[in-house]
Amino acid sequence: MSAGRRWPWWCWWLPTLLWGGAGGYVVVSSVSWPLPEGGEAAADELHSSSTEEALPALLEEAGGLWKQSYPASAYREDAALGSGPAGRRPGQEAVPSRMFSYRREGGGAAGRAGTARFLARHNTWGFVATRAAQGKIQGMPYGNCLLVSDGPVNNSTGIPFFYVTPKDNTVADLLKNPVASLTLPEVDGNFCRKNVIDPEDPRCARLTLMGQMVTVPPEEVEFAKQAMFSRHPVVRKWPRSYEWFFMKMNIEHIWLQSWYGEVSAIAVEEYLKAAPSKG
Repeated sequence: MSAGRRWPWWCWWLPTLLWGGAGGYVVVSSVSWPLPEGGEAAADELHSSSTEEALPALLEEAGGLWKQSYPASAYREDAALGSGPAGRRPGQEAVPSRMFSYRREGGGAAGRAGTARFLARHNTWGFVATRAAQGKIQGMPYGNCLLVSDGPVNNSTGIPFFYVTPKDNTVADLLKNPVASLTLPEVDGNFCRKNVIDPEDPRCARLTLMGQMVTVPPEEVEFAKQAMFSRHPVVRKWPRSYEWFFMKMNIEHIWLQSWYGEVSAIAVEEYLKAAPSKG
């Protein structure tokens, strides 16, 4: 260390936290990441990504958003690797050291259905995937972003409605093959941005609805108008020469990714009867 250089105050006690009671956990900015146990690599990551201003608030806030959470498989993995009582230092708790992260409150089938409905309610757009039916890409997967609404402002149905034109390639595909999927990412809201969670991180939830895209029947057109125009007023002014009409998805399968591990399949009946809730 060069003469006269002063290290930040937290450098002196941070190694004790990093390789002591924290058991390999590392706090990076306002997000915690799963890291393999290891000395220099973890220290380099911490040194390059942390700031003197951010660390005290993050480490001293006992009631903060981030907390230890890990699946049962983490305990089994640790046991298999021999990190039982004999491998721990005195006073060190018997917890896995591979995950430090936020888990949503609530759970179970009802909680997942509520989260799915929450995403369907609050997303204003979604990613629609079809099978191309035109030109040189015929038969290949094709994706597009479309405006979506599951009902008027005070009447969430869980059924996605669309205001579309046959001049759109996606709609042209659907008129020939109505099978499609609709992905609604939580990144459209404030949760992932506020908590600095990357859109691909499993904690930033995404809902995928799969089924048949159909033209809204005449008896439902008025409701579809209310659903789309109340959420997207600007579409009223779109040129009528584009022959706009309403479509909706008849949902057949529902997949939700809202945490580490495999996606959760949600029954359509359970989804439709659930109330939108932030699970």
